[in-house]
Amino acid sequence: MKGKTVAIATCGALLCLTLIAYGVTNGEKVKASGLITARGSETLTLKTQNAGDLVVVLTDDTKVQQPKGLLKLRKEDIGMTALIPGLKVEVEGVGDAQNRVVANTIRFSKKDLQTAEAIQAGLVPTQEAVQTNSQNIQANKEGIQANQQDIAANKVQIASNREAIDANQEAVNQRFADLTDYDTKTSVTVYFASGSTAISAKDKDALAQLGRDAANLKGYIVEVKGFADSSGNAAMNQKLSMERAQGVVAYLMQNCNVPVRHIVAPGAMGEADPAASNETAQGRKENRRVEVKILVNKGLTGA
Repeated sequence: MKGKTVAIATCGALLCLTLIAYGVTNGEKVKASGLITARGSETLTLKTQNAGDLVVVLTDDTKVQQPKGLLKLRKEDIGMTALIPGLKVEVEGVGDAQNRVVANTIRFSKKDLQTAEAIQAGLVPTQEAVQTNSQNIQANKEGIQANQQDIAANKVQIASNREAIDANQEAVNQRFADLTDYDTKTSVTVYFASGSTAISAKDKDALAQLGRDAANLKGYIVEVKGFADSSGNAAMNQKLSMERAQGVVAYLMQNCNVPVRHIVAPGAMGEADPAASNETAQGRKENRRVEVKILVNKGLTGA
């Protein structure tokens, strides 16, 4: 009986030591790495290998950086929009009274940011490759002795680039699919004229109201997806959908007082997921759009 008592006491002491080792105390300096599993407006949840889940607090002073150069000594500042579920990060900060980590610096590698960069950049290299191949095909058609093998090769390359664009759209969908634990509180759809990125006065008013609604919510984030109709080529529509999404993000930040840390990296969907048929003028009008949603994380709201 005495032996059992000693064993229980020993296990209890080890458990206490473990909790102390992995707990975050007020004022403690913390350096942790892990995977972002949830994102709110002011916080994110970090799943670590040793310490379990950590709640990380984002502030206006939080620096988000990406190491550069062979020795990774230089740092490039990155916007908070890149802090999305599935991103591996390293966090340095200080513990607060609620056992959270107030982040001073958050860093991640270029490799881990590839998908987010593809979303933000809109696959520019692919667009350029598609445009080059299209010009080559046109030149071959106009040539008196066109080389049929070159034309066939260009067609194969364009098909490959089409697959790359489709893969990018799937990556965008996957990023936003990671937000399934969020409730949609309000949404706005902004429509555009053909080939245009200009926001109408009516839609500006709708975005302003969305910004006012968001200000009354706790722990919200903003999801923005840009779309295009099927007019023109796929590369041009991919780029146009990103420019529309980025234009809406800029308006929300500059005119609707929505902080950048509340906005998830915008998605360029191109011709994917049409809202209506592209066979009619009305359908194409409905497809030239940007969808904006205000989301609140279910877990963080419950907490």
